[in-house]
Amino acid sequence: MLAPILGGTSATASSAAGIPLWRSPPGGGGPSGAELIGATGAVTNIVMPTIEMVAPSRPNGAAVLVAAGGGYKRIEMASEARPAASWLAAHGITAFILRYRLPGEGWNAGPLAPLQDAQRALRMIQANADTWRIDPSRLGVLGFSSGGHLMGLAATRSGFASYPPADAIDAFSGRPQDAALIYPIITLQPPYDHTSSRRVLIGSRPSAAESAEWSVETHVRAKCPPIFLVQAVDDPISNPQNTIIMADACRAANIPVELHRLASGGHGFGMGSPNTSTGAWPSWYSGWLRTRGMLV
Repeated sequence: MLAPILGGTSATASSAAGIPLWRSPPGGGGPSGAELIGATGAVTNIVMPTIEMVAPSRPNGAAVLVAAGGGYKRIEMASEARPAASWLAAHGITAFILRYRLPGEGWNAGPLAPLQDAQRALRMIQANADTWRIDPSRLGVLGFSSGGHLMGLAATRSGFASYPPADAIDAFSGRPQDAALIYPIITLQPPYDHTSSRRVLIGSRPSAAESAEWSVETHVRAKCPPIFLVQAVDDPISNPQNTIIMADACRAANIPVELHRLASGGHGFGMGSPNTSTGAWPSWYSGWLRTRGMLV
């Protein structure tokens, strides 16, 4: 068995603070001090991006990188990331919670910073697959809202070199095997661009080229991984057309896609609530994971 290839630090997989992704994030900059946790459990002031492993009692070898939303202004750890990680671990899947850099917190990489962190996290998980008892061919992603935008970019732009190689970890692939995007922001193009994600990433008056470049659907190609989509038709934050746009782009590229539209639920429902329409989607997700070989 190979020795673990972590991030150039002494952190371990069981560290409560997570495993640092970099010795120094590409481009430098960023905030200082301690991470801040809001009243709802959302985090800001991400000084060092990390992955936090949530291991099941009986790992089945599959792994999923989880990215919560928050409009790229915060990361909804308590309402999205942690419930999702717990659900995955209960199903035998090793979950990795991604603390990604928030572009508005002074990072010189700007809008590239979160994508750099997502690509680096996927490579780090693969680099440590033996140590963490993971099959690298069974590594997926799960993203919510702006985290769905980020995981969508990670899935569709895995061949894009968002940063220069830093060490041996970057010899590994940044491509996930599949992607589940829950009430995601997909397009940053008009008329569906009235979101915090668009404003934070590319400003209040982006060019048409910038809007297309940072939209997920414009990067769907024949070699993209299969996609699972969930959204409520009454979503007030991410226009419900977002998942339709993504499903149409996948079908045009012959990418397997499964789209579920909820009759109600709004936005930000995380893993759903029992006895509501949002409570159904995790069972659909588990069925899809089973077809993908992630559940055995």
